[in-house]
Amino acid sequence: MAKILVVDDETDLEVLIKQKFRKQIRQNEYEFVFAINGLDALEKLNTNPNMDLVLSDINMPEMDGLTLLTKLSELNPLLKSVMVSAYGDMDNIRTAMNRGAFDFITKPINFEDLTITMEKTLKHARQLKDTLQAIKENNILKMYVDENVLNFMGSQEYESTIMANESIEATVMFIDVCGFTAISENTSPDVVVQMLNTYFDVMVKEIIAQEGHIDKFIGDAVMAVFRGDYHLDRAIDAALAVRNQINNLPEVKGTQHYKPKVSIGIKSGEMISGNIGSSSLKRLDYTVIGDTVNIAARLQDAAKENQILITEYCYEQVKEAFQCKKIGGIDLKNKAKPLMTYEVIE
Repeated sequence: MAKILVVDDETDLEVLIKQKFRKQIRQNEYEFVFAINGLDALEKLNTNPNMDLVLSDINMPEMDGLTLLTKLSELNPLLKSVMVSAYGDMDNIRTAMNRGAFDFITKPINFEDLTITMEKTLKHARQLKDTLQAIKENNILKMYVDENVLNFMGSQEYESTIMANESIEATVMFIDVCGFTAISENTSPDVVVQMLNTYFDVMVKEIIAQEGHIDKFIGDAVMAVFRGDYHLDRAIDAALAVRNQINNLPEVKGTQHYKPKVSIGIKSGEMISGNIGSSSLKRLDYTVIGDTVNIAARLQDAAKENQILITEYCYEQVKEAFQCKKIGGIDLKNKAKPLMTYEVIE
């Protein structure tokens, strides 16, 4: 609904506007607020700060329309004005336009012309607000997203890439903060969030150092994907670094003493990479799915504190580079046979 402030010392204009726009008022398309001069208009704007348009006469007592225009630019630069002037009063019209009036109409008022002028002005005002909102959102986005990513998002390459679905060979890693759920139930929300963000920050730095990609945060767990050359080796290097860094963090003292530990599951193999989600909700995540991802998540769930679990397939690829210990078969959901697993020691 558009809110319009009408400023005119001729009170019969209020009656005319309510008659001519009664349908739009009834359908909540327009809401009119009326003022008898510039001073009254400024008071009305103080009580109605979200006004979209000012329709103002020029010649009024106490404060005329031209003076009001100057005040409006100081009060709200985005607020657009349409001035009403006697026919042929070009000096006042030129002054009004120089002071920021968006348009003008002449008396006696042609209401068809007034309607067209109001719609044009309101459309322009909405575009300005949308542009400002986009700038604000972009500035917020820049706080969290690398500038190169933002530039890529604005390119045609991004348009084609973001919709591309493909099968890839990669490594998925799930990291869970052990025992954190119990802590979150007995600690203040501010402390819980601060603790978890600290742990996540440690993990993210080590994952990025090995050229991994943070796919998502899931409660108190992190899902990361490694692609490219030696993706499995880099994932295990990241896992070992995360475990060491988390173990070096101090104990948190409060209602409960808490020393953070992690459990980690890693699986390498084929998976589907694509834009997954709901188009109708406009919530899509560029992520990976498939059996490899599911197994990595279940390995993490089976892992104990400080354990990094991998499958036999992964062990065969990295056994010369990492010291591992055979754990044996583990029963995993939806798997007919136990899955042979190994623990990465160092």
